[in-house]
Formats: sequence, structure tokens, C-alpha cells
Amino acid sequence: MKHYLSCFLVLSSVLCLAQKRAIPVDTMVVTTHTTTIKNKSINYKATTGTQPVWNEKGEPIAALYYTFYERTNTNNTNERPLIISFNGGPGSASVWMHIAYTGPKVLNLDSEGYPIQPYGVSDNPNSILDIADIVYVNPVNTGYSRMIPDSKGELPKRDIFFGINADIKYLAEWINTFVSRKGRWESPKYIIGESYGGTRVMGLANELQNRQWMYLNGVILVSPADYKLYNTNQPVYSALNLPYFTAAAWYHNMLSPELQQKDLLDILPEAEDFAINNLMPALAKGGFISENEKGQISKKMAYYSGLSETSILQNNLDVPTQFYWKDLLRYKTGQTIGRLDSRYLGIDKRETGISPDYSPELMSWNHAFTPAINYYLREHLNFKTDIKYQMFGDVHPWDRRNDHTREGLRQAMAQNPFLKVLIQSGYYDGATTYFGAKYTMWQIDPSGKMKDRFTFKGYRSGHMMYLRSEDLITANDDLRAFIKDALTNGKAAKYPKK
Repeated sequence: MKHYLSCFLVLSSVLCLAQKRAIPVDTMVVTTHTTTIKNKSINYKATTGTQPVWNEKGEPIAALYYTFYERTNTNNTNERPLIISFNGGPGSASVWMHIAYTGPKVLNLDSEGYPIQPYGVSDNPNSILDIADIVYVNPVNTGYSRMIPDSKGELPKRDIFFGINADIKYLAEWINTFVSRKGRWESPKYIIGESYGGTRVMGLANELQNRQWMYLNGVILVSPADYKLYNTNQPVYSALNLPYFTAAAWYHNMLSPELQQKDLLDILPEAEDFAINNLMPALAKGGFISENEKGQISKKMAYYSGLSETSILQNNLDVPTQFYWKDLLRYKTGQTIGRLDSRYLGIDKRETGISPDYSPELMSWNHAFTPAINYYLREHLNFKTDIKYQMFGDVHPWDRRNDHTREGLRQAMAQNPFLKVLIQSGYYDGATTYFGAKYTMWQIDPSGKMKDRFTFKGYRSGHMMYLRSEDLITANDDLRAFIKDALTNGKAAKYPKK
């Protein structure tokens, strides 16, 4: 009897101590660190935790997880540039740029950007923390960010968060609170977004300026996904993929000797010119193109893509990217190439088919980034929770209607003479191609009156160009140059007389 009573008391104690698994609504953990960046000793403070999203009644409806790095061995903190960083998806945590690009720690990788074991992080001697403070923001249902139930235990409506315009609206409000809490209204401000984050920050530029009265110095688009382009379903836009095909084929030695012996940057302008001036008009003709012209175009496409003329003609000149990933090496090695980074190779069950079974680069990244970020946040930054870190969260269905983000960025630039834009893309990115990013840049301001405020930089890697060590150095240096160039240095916010 005593034995059963003891078991009952122990079980009762465990049940009393057990708590519902939930993230704190408003909390933070602060740690201090030292690193070396560009051969200079940098002391910094890392603040990681959650900050609420409120509804119109002032009630918390979500807790957003963030990590904020501030350099401490410097003067005039309020005048230091502030970088607000997002990844994409939609539904991706702010993990990729955090521990592989701009932050003070980077994932363990080889020189070409392939993950290695043991998993973990090391110091990033190229981080931009030497010149700017950085906050990495995880939108709702990514990272440790979660919706908060009300007093009845009911979660808020999903359409408050999960859509192009909803996402922009609540994140702009959150940024306003963050800047106020940290006392950084005087700081020059920049927003950076990767992939879908490009759509997000284009929209945020206008929302912050016209709803939060927060003016930016710079917007940075890393491998941007422009859904004004992707959602058209117009064959003519597939012409924008051809220069990427050229890059991927060159990397895998699938071009003719005449092209293969040249440097990549020497042949891409040729492919770009053909794509815009020949392929796009040909695709516009659809099924009414003459057989002679169709044959000439297919022959030149084969020359620049590494595909056979037969494959191109079977696709009516409109070659889907997923077919390209499957077909480029089909008759050479039988392997597939990666979507986000076409340097990666995959193995499918069958060599037949029109698309790969999986994305080899994403599988490689997931199995390396996931343990690294969980280890880093717990053991280095001391943020410990039983909540799962969501690399990719439940954010679908995502409302893509009324996408005016491209126009929003144009308006923000027109209204703010200080605002400049940097676009960074990898040549081997087959998801958000570098030439598609150039096209977006060209279309933001049709007048051409602000084109001197745009900068494009390309790199010899994929979607996350910073994974390759040479590009990690170059891309961060390009960020430094852009941040400094977008500082006003006492100039007045006005357009000069002509």
C-alpha cells in the first residue's frame, strides 16, 4: 500500500510541475562576446528573445523571435547603421543569412560552400557587424515565433499573418516597436531580404515609410523572388531563364568547346542579349512562329543551354526550369542538378521524367543548418526552450493577391531621395535566377530616372551565394560598400535642380 501511495505522490508531483509547452510572449536573454572582423577586435552584445505583435486592442496575438547583435566597443551607437534582416519562403526562418552570411558566426563549410561534419559554427571574419548592428527577425510560425491564443484559448485568424500584404503590415508594426525599444530612431536604417524576403522588403520599404513614418537608407534584395514575374504564367518570361541555363551548363562542362573555353562572365552577356532580343520575341509568337525561325532559335538555345535541339523543340522553345534540372546531365551521367544551387548533384530513381525527385542542395543545407542553429542558440546565446525551431513553418495557404510590392518600392524611392537599392544574385541559382533579378530591377522604375540608385552584383554560386568562401568575402564587402554609399553624410533630402 505504501508503495502505491509513493508512486501516486510522485506522479502527482510530476503532473503539478508539468507546464504547457509555449514560447514566452515578451522575453530576452543577453550575452556578451568578442570576435575578430577584418583583422579588428570587435566586442558585441547579443540579445535574443521574443517581442509581441499586438492587435488593435493592444492584446498580444503573436510572439516574434529575434536575435540582435550590437557592437559595444564603438562610439555614437545611435548613429550606427541598423540592418533588419529577413529570409523568405514564405515560411522560412531567419537562419540562413544569420549563421552563414552577415552574422558574427558561420556554419562549418568547405571552401565551395558544401556543409561538413561535425556540424556547428565558427567565427565569421567577414561579418558586417564591424560597421552595422543587425537584427534577424523570424515571422510568425518560423524559428521560435508563434501565434498567441486569447483568453479563450483560441488562436488569432491566420489571414492576419499569412499573405503578402498581411505579412508586410504586421512586420512593419513590429519593427516600429523594436526600433523604439532599442532607441534606434536616429540610426540609418536598412532592410535586407533573401528570396521571398525580396518581395517582403520591397513592400516593407513603402509600408514603413508611409504607415510607420520610418525612412530607410537602403533596401537589399538577396536572390529576390519577384512574384509579379512568377505569377504571370506567360511563356515569354521563360526567356529570362536562358542565361542561368548558360551558367549551369558552363559549370558542368556541357557547352560547346567554343563557349566552354571562355570565362563565365565573358559568355553571359551573349546569352542575355539573345534571351531579350531573340528568344523573348520568338516566344511571343507562340504557335504562329515560322518553322524556319523556330529551328534557328532552337539551335541557338541549344548552343547556350547545353540541351539538345530535340528537347527544346519538344518543349516549344519554352523550357521549364524543372525540366532543365532533370535533362541537362540525363545522357551524360544520369544525375540531376540542384534547383537553388545547380552546382549540387542528385540521384533520381529513374533517369526518365520531366523533373527531379528532390532538391539535393536543400537536403544538404537542412541537415547541416538545423543542428547548427539549435546548438548555437542554446549553447552560445543561452536561449533555451522546448519549442521546436521551425526551419520552415506552417504558413500556407499564403494570400498572393494584390501584390503591389514592386510599385511600393518605386514609390518609396521616389518619395525618399536617400533610398538606394542593392541586388545580389548567384549565377547558378535556378529558383530565382540572376537575370530574373536584373529584369525586376529594370521594371521597378520604368522612367529610368532613378536607375543610378540601383546596384546589381553577381556571384559564382547559387541562391545562397555567401556559402562559397570567396563569395562570402566579396558579398559582405559589397554590403559594406553599399551601406557606406547610402549614408547621407549631412546632405539634405531633396532632388537637385537640373
